[in-house]
Amino acid sequence: MDAEYLSLDESSFSVNRAVRCPRPHTIEETGLDAYFLADLVLKHLHHLGNQTLAQLSRNICLPGAVIEPVLLMLRKEARIEARGAETGAEGIRYALTDRGYAAALDALSRDGYSGPAPVPLEAYSQLIRAQSVSLCSVTSDDIRHLFRNTVLEESLIDQLGPAVHSGRAVFIYGPPGSGKSYITRQLVKLLNGPVYVPYSILVGGSVVAVFDPEFHHPVNRAEQDPVHLMEGHDPRYQLCHRPEVVTGGELTMDLLDLTFDADRKQYQAPLQLKASNGMFLIDDLGRQKMPPLSLLNRWIVPMEEKRDFLHLRAGQHFAVPFDMLLVFSTNLNPLDLADEAFLRRIGHKIRFNTLESDPYLRLWAQVCEQYGIENNPEVTRYMMTELYPVQGSALLPCHPRDLLSLVSDYCRYRGKAPELSIEAIRWAWKTYFVQFADER
Repeated sequence: MDAEYLSLDESSFSVNRAVRCPRPHTIEETGLDAYFLADLVLKHLHHLGNQTLAQLSRNICLPGAVIEPVLLMLRKEARIEARGAETGAEGIRYALTDRGYAAALDALSRDGYSGPAPVPLEAYSQLIRAQSVSLCSVTSDDIRHLFRNTVLEESLIDQLGPAVHSGRAVFIYGPPGSGKSYITRQLVKLLNGPVYVPYSILVGGSVVAVFDPEFHHPVNRAEQDPVHLMEGHDPRYQLCHRPEVVTGGELTMDLLDLTFDADRKQYQAPLQLKASNGMFLIDDLGRQKMPPLSLLNRWIVPMEEKRDFLHLRAGQHFAVPFDMLLVFSTNLNPLDLADEAFLRRIGHKIRFNTLESDPYLRLWAQVCEQYGIENNPEVTRYMMTELYPVQGSALLPCHPRDLLSLVSDYCRYRGKAPELSIEAIRWAWKTYFVQFADER
């Protein structure tokens, strides 16, 4: 992972020092019902077998002071029983009785979730607003530092910086290969400060799983500031880098609503909920199976009201905060995808262009260095004066990386170190660009 992404300086924690998820010490402080916790304990014992108090506390992510009264209640109801400690184990073990086994099956038939304890929807909503991307401050120095080793037009930098600072939706467009995806994916690094992500949230009587290791990357203890470590936090949350969710042509409308696994009887949060307090990039807009207008219309209400509406299978609707840097990226003409009324709702529309000769050559030299290939001025001149004019292709930021990668492949195939030669660049050129025979 990029070192810049992992580098958390003092300012990175400015948001989190104002946001605290205090460790609960009683059932009331969890915001959960004692009977809900009892069902959760029964499901854990059903799946994992006999457990000590310490093991249950670790698996349910609640302190022993919260779990202990729940165990006492279950013992009084004869749903669990205490057994002796195993050799080398600490503390007594708790096991299901026949009555407890039946109760666990009943609980699983209603909701199959048996992971860490969830947080109430209200607490989750308050947390998302407290960690809002709109609270992140992005300066000119920040974005120039981020792209200090990237060939990027100054005018483009001065468009991207204010767009991220605003926290509003961004529409990025331009020809294929102009660097939209690469540059856009770096923008999440400008959102300072890690954020708390709950394992799951409780809506009514249903649990919705939120934490996803594909998008949520916990901050190492060594990277956390001493204040955070000393105070501790509610273990139902993970302190993570701000999430980055990227989706492209594979996106379907059902991924933007709660998904329900009928076999496991579990809910999974939609992509935009997993992207909360981070960035949600919809790449290759217009390449999805659904009409582009249907996809864009899905975001009108969330963008304007800063909240999204989801619904459970039983028909219950509920609102969640819509807080993220929402980015649309496309190779197509924006006016072919959306009408002007929709585009007006997106304050920042940024075009990526092809490169001029000078920045292209700077990028070429930079990529040569990355590949360990000596930049041969004679070969570069040949490419710019002979190959590009005949091909009639624009100078795109993707070309240096792609062409030099092919040069490297060609040289290694020939049994020698990568070297920039007329022969190698002509081979790479013929391989990279589609060639049509002269019809005459």
